[in-house]
Amino acid sequence: MQPKTLREIYDQWKGVKSRLVKPSSLATYVINAEKHVLPVFGDRVTFTAADVQAFAFSLLGSGLSVKTVRDVLIVLRMITAYGSCMGWTGWTGGRIALPAGREAARPQIFTVAQQRSLMAALSSLPTPRNVGLYLCLCTGLRIGEVCALRWSDVDLQAGVVSVSRTIGRIYVSEGGRRATKIVIGTPKTATSRREIPLGPVAAALLAAVRPQSAADSYLLTGTPRPLEPRLYRSYYVRLVRRLGLPAVKFHGLRHTFATRCIESGCDCKTVSSLLGHASVSTTLNLYVHPGIGQKRACVDRMMQALEG
Repeated sequence: MQPKTLREIYDQWKGVKSRLVKPSSLATYVINAEKHVLPVFGDRVTFTAADVQAFAFSLLGSGLSVKTVRDVLIVLRMITAYGSCMGWTGWTGGRIALPAGREAARPQIFTVAQQRSLMAALSSLPTPRNVGLYLCLCTGLRIGEVCALRWSDVDLQAGVVSVSRTIGRIYVSEGGRRATKIVIGTPKTATSRREIPLGPVAAALLAAVRPQSAADSYLLTGTPRPLEPRLYRSYYVRLVRRLGLPAVKFHGLRHTFATRCIESGCDCKTVSSLLGHASVSTTLNLYVHPGIGQKRACVDRMMQALEG
């Protein structure tokens, strides 16, 4: 079979991949391929492991993180593996050495006092956007999930909110034209489809802003049109700044929720289910950050058990 350039293989691979993965996942692959891989290897039919090693070091030298470089190499490996299966290339990707990645910085969360201050401000002015933020603090919803919530997902009588979709802006490249578009789809993983109980205050706030319009309207807008995550993030940033609170990122609301759950004695499996994680280890590694108070209490309980 006639060998193909990596760019030719990529075009075929992208068409196949688009039918197998979510649009958001494909968008990430496309960005890494078209921004990093194709400019270097696109017109080449063959290259060596040494070429890829040098490519990896050049990416690191340009300031990209180890994680980003790994993601780029994964895309290169997927493309070449597809080409190899089709008989268009004989290179499937060797083992590339990279320096150990730095330990991820601990995400910033609100303290208990700061969270209470924010919740008080949100509940004192129950607009749909404020209630949405309150909901994130009390349920751990991701920004794409709360923006995609419709009123039909909220059962105030049962006190439950159902998560079945997410919204986001993704990168698309079609016919040589690059752009972004809003996509509403299924949540991040199968386990992200979940039901989350509402506390009485959150339920009361939702009832206060519930519109008389059709149940298919979006919670944050009360209309058939959703609020884009980047606009909601900007609203949140302005609100936090106006309240004089620390500049915790929007995703920090989710981290704050998980941490409060653990501090309150909730078991990790239940917290993992509330967050929609596929595994408890994800919850423990990414969202649970015990403070010195929790550590001291743990050691005290252990010593009390030993000493009688």
